[in-house]
Formats: sequence, structure tokens, C-alpha cells
Amino acid sequence: MNARRRPLIATTALAGLTTLGMLTLSACGGDGASTKSDGKLDVVASFYPMEFLATQIGGDHISVSTLTKPGVEPHDLELSPKQTARLGEADLIVYLKGLQPAIDTAIGQSGVRNIAEATSYTELEEHSTEVHGTDDHGDDHGDDHGGDEHDGHGHDDGVEDPHIWLDPVKYAEVAKGVGKAMEKADPDNAADYKKNTDELVSKLTSLDKEFKDGLKNTRTKTFITTHAAFGYLAERYGLDEEAVSGLDPESGPSAARMKQLHTVAEKEKVDTVFFETLTSDTTAKTLAKDLKLKTDVLDPIEGITGKSRGDDYFKVMRSNLKALEKALGAK
Repeated sequence: MNARRRPLIATTALAGLTTLGMLTLSACGGDGASTKSDGKLDVVASFYPMEFLATQIGGDHISVSTLTKPGVEPHDLELSPKQTARLGEADLIVYLKGLQPAIDTAIGQSGVRNIAEATSYTELEEHSTEVHGTDDHGDDHGDDHGGDEHDGHGHDDGVEDPHIWLDPVKYAEVAKGVGKAMEKADPDNAADYKKNTDELVSKLTSLDKEFKDGLKNTRTKTFITTHAAFGYLAERYGLDEEAVSGLDPESGPSAARMKQLHTVAEKEKVDTVFFETLTSDTTAKTLAKDLKLKTDVLDPIEGITGKSRGDDYFKVMRSNLKALEKALGAK
């Protein structure tokens, strides 16, 4: 993320990277369908939400691998020389710019022509960790999350939020773009890719309706999370996300921010602090203990593990909906 840039790979590995890439490149790095023996389009995805789209749209016509293994926090990913060379072998790369700096850099050097970059298919927004106006339960969310206040806690003003997959409407926009990229990379199977894309978009439209209906009437519109991953979801369904830290899940909260959250929790009748599955729950549990609140999981679905409440995107999103309905007092 923009909040913390890590080296792509060690300097010693860089010296041998070009040679390694040359040795491992296959004959399918350019335009058109794969020349692999199995005849499948070779797709490399950056992390789970992109892998899920590729799998759903590509079906049996593609072979998908992901650079972010289950259980690895995507924001922290560092690529090995082998993974970097693997990018150069792909017929199609599906990724989301701005979430994983190491992948952004490596893709720029990969030479692959067929690239489906998620943020090019939808509009990004800035979501700040500033406390929102709360007197009227949420008419202040959505249009001006940048804020002008500067109180010393770590905010993300001026940084575009990459967590678009948590909004089913935006995720559907990305799905359409990935589908078209697949059609271009493998025109022989374009009809199937279009059919699969349409089916996926229909499912995402239904999911959007479930969220709208489930969160329409609630006791409160405010929820507290450990990091600011749910800005798009909150805006889509008329909610206010108050995050302990910013877009980077490992950025620590300041004392001023924790004090703000105490005030928000009391004023907005918040009874639950949400934590995640891939990062530490210590801060969330400490805050909840101080405020005598409950804790629950709100999963940003950056990866699926044994701790996930579901084994795919749709199941985990529906688990998130149930958690939100319970915490917000849905009627």
C-alpha cells in the first residue's frame, strides 16, 4: 500500500533475476491463447479476490495460480525471484493496482501483454479514518471522506482505497472487465467467458440486494473495525465505518484515535468491535474490553483459510452480512 513500501526483492536476488526469468519463460508470454500442452489459458492472479474472479469466469478453460498464498496478509507480500519469473510466463495477469506494491513493480517488468487491472474497470475513492458526522445517522458518509481535520492520528487522506471487492456492485464492474480481458486473451472460448461473466454478475447483483434489504433498517449505522477495509461497503449501504487504523491493517492507532472511538461507540450505541482473520485481534479486543463491548469477525476476504466463515467469496460475504445485521441491530 502507499502507507508502507517494502523492497520488491533483495539486491542480491536482482542480479540473477533476468537470467532466471529467461530460463523459466514459456512460449506463451504474448497475445493469444496458451501454447501449453493442456491447451488452457495460463492465468496468474495477485490475491484471492482476483483469483476468485478468474476461476469463476474462466471455468475449465483456464489454469489459475495466485501469488498470495492462503493465510498470507496481502499487504505484506514480498515476491521471490521464482514468483517474479512466474509472472513472465502468464497468458493473462489479473491484479489490483495499489494494494501490493511488490506485485505492481513486478508486473511492470514482466513483459506480459494481456493484463486485467481491476481498478481500471471501476472508479476508486478516498476513504479516510476521520470520525464522520454522526448526528443524523449517516447523511455525511460517502461524498467527503477526505476530511480537513488533522488531530494526530494516522489517516489516509489523499490515498485511494483499493478494497473495491467488498462492494458487490464495484466487484461486478471488475468482473465484466476481467471477462473481456479473458475473451481477448483466448478468443476461441470467448462465448463461454461471456456466459460465465454474465452469471457471476447476476450473482453479485443478488448479493447486493441481500445487503440492501438486510441493512435497510438498523438500530445504528456505525460499526468499528480494526482497519479501514470496508469504506466502499459502508458507503454502498448507508453505513459509517470507524476504523481503529487506516488502510494498512498493521498501522497502529494513536491515543487520540482510541479516545475518538470511545466517544463514537457511546454516542452511536455501538456494541461490537470487529476484527479480522489474517491480522492480530489484540487491538480490537483491547478496545472492546475497555468499552465493555462484544467482538466479532468482519472478514475483508483478502484470503480464504480454515478460519474463514465460508470457503468462497459469496459465503464469507453472507457471513459478513449476518455479523453486520446482528451488530447494527437490523430490524
